[in-house]
Amino acid sequence: MNRTITLFNTMGRAEVPFQSIEPGKVRLYTCGPTVYNYAHIGNLRTYVSEDLLRRMLSYFGYEVNHVMNVTDVGHLTSDADTGEDKMTVGARREGKTVWEIARFYEKAFFDDIRALNILMPTTVARATEHIPAMIEIVQRLIDRGYAYEAGGNVYFSVDRFADYGSLAALQLEELQAGARVDVDPNKRNPLDFVLWFTESKFPDQEMKWNSPFGRGFPGWHIECSAIASQYLGEHVDIHCGGSDHIPVHHTNEIAQSEAAFGHKWVNYWFHTEFLIMKEGKMSKSAGGFLTLAALAEMGFSPDDYRYFCLQAHYRSPLQFTWEALKGAQTALANLRNLYTGWLEEPGAGASDVPDSSNGSTALGPEETSTEVSEEERSYSEAFDSAIAADLNVPLALGVVWKMAKDPGLSAATKRSLLSRFDRVLGLGVDKWQRAELPEELKRLLDERQAARARRDYATADELRARLAAAGVEIMDTPSGTKWQYNPKR
Repeated sequence: MNRTITLFNTMGRAEVPFQSIEPGKVRLYTCGPTVYNYAHIGNLRTYVSEDLLRRMLSYFGYEVNHVMNVTDVGHLTSDADTGEDKMTVGARREGKTVWEIARFYEKAFFDDIRALNILMPTTVARATEHIPAMIEIVQRLIDRGYAYEAGGNVYFSVDRFADYGSLAALQLEELQAGARVDVDPNKRNPLDFVLWFTESKFPDQEMKWNSPFGRGFPGWHIECSAIASQYLGEHVDIHCGGSDHIPVHHTNEIAQSEAAFGHKWVNYWFHTEFLIMKEGKMSKSAGGFLTLAALAEMGFSPDDYRYFCLQAHYRSPLQFTWEALKGAQTALANLRNLYTGWLEEPGAGASDVPDSSNGSTALGPEETSTEVSEEERSYSEAFDSAIAADLNVPLALGVVWKMAKDPGLSAATKRSLLSRFDRVLGLGVDKWQRAELPEELKRLLDERQAARARRDYATADELRARLAAAGVEIMDTPSGTKWQYNPKR
C-alpha cells in the first residue's frame, strides 16, 4: 500500500488522499436495495461503481469489511416522511404479503448482483432483523435531547444539530425554504424526520414491533446508522450510495449518527451519479424502468452492461441509449476475442494466469514476485495510477486497449496484464474461452480454405461474407488463417 489513493469526498466537495482509520483495513458501508420491486439498471450502475471501489481497495492490498443493508421496512414512497411504506405498496400491487414481497425481490436483487460479477458484501443485513439496534439508537437520541415524541411518533430535531445540511452543502435556512409546507403537523420544524412511526400514523402497516415509544416500525434513515455501527463500529471509513441520497437520506443519517455517537461518523462519502435516459433520470416511481432481464430480451448480457458502466466515471451522469449499449457489447466482444486469441499463441498455457475471480483476496501489484518487463511495468503503472486517482476507470480502460493492441508485447504478457487489471474491472476474463464453432460454420470455413487453395478467390470471398454474417471474423495471416467467433445474439 505504498500508492496514494485519492477519492472525491462529497463532504467538502474535494478530491482528497484516502487514509483508513485502521492501517490496512477499510470499513465500507453501502446503502442496499429497498426490496419492493426489481432493481432497475440505474440502481445497478451504483452497485457496479461501489464494486469497482471495493475491488480497487483490495487490489492495493486493503482488507475490506463491506456491509450492505436490505431495506425491507420503513422506506416511504417519499424519501421524506410522506406516503406509504414501499413494502405495503408492493404487497398491494401483487396481492402478496409484505414478507413475501421482501424475500422475492431481495433474491431478484442478489441474482442481478451475481450476474454482474459484483462481489457479495461481507455482511448483508436486513432491516427487519435489526429492530432492537434501531430502538437503542432512538432511545439514545431521546436521552441526549436530539429527539422528541409527538403525536405517537419519534422525531429527530434538526435544530439541535448545528451541521445539518453540510453534506448537501446547504444552510439550514435554504433547506427550510425549499421544504414542503403540508408536512406532518407534529413536527416542530418541517425538516425534522421520523425515527419511529407508531400505528397512530399508519394503522394498516403489517410490519410492527413493540418499542418504548409504542408499537410501530422504524423510519428509513435510522436503519443505516444502526446496521453500520453494529458491524463496523461507530466510525466508518467510506459510506456509498447514489447521488440522490445526498440531500435527505444521507444528510439525515449523518445528523442522527453523530448526535447519537458524539463524534464524526464517516470519513469519506462516495456517491455515484445518475443513469440518464432521453426522458431524464431513471426511476421506479416514473414507471417504464429497464431491468437486466429487459436488456437480456434485447440481446444484451450482464457483462455487456457492466462494460457499458465502466466507460463513464462514476461521478459523471451516464447517458443510456441502445446504440451506446450496442457499442459496449461490440467493444467487449472484441476484447474477449483478443484474449482468446492470446490463449492460442505459443507459450500461452493457462497455468500462468492469476485467478481474478475474487477481487477481495487478489494480490496487489506491488505484492507480486514475478519478474516483469519494462513494458509490462509501464502498463501496470499507468493502470494503477488511473484507478488510484478517484477511480478513473475510463482512463484505465484506455490503458487496457493500448496494451491489448501493442504489437511489441507477447500474448502471454498481454494475458497476464489483462488478468491483473480484471481484479478491478471485474469482467471475469479468466473464464473467457474461445467459442465453439458449429459444424455448419466449420464446413463453410473448410470450403473457403479449399477455395483459396485452388485460387478461387471469388468463392472464398463469398464464403467469407457468409461466415461474417454468422459472426465469424476471419484473418488471413502469413502463418495461416485465424478466426474469431462471435455468435449472433
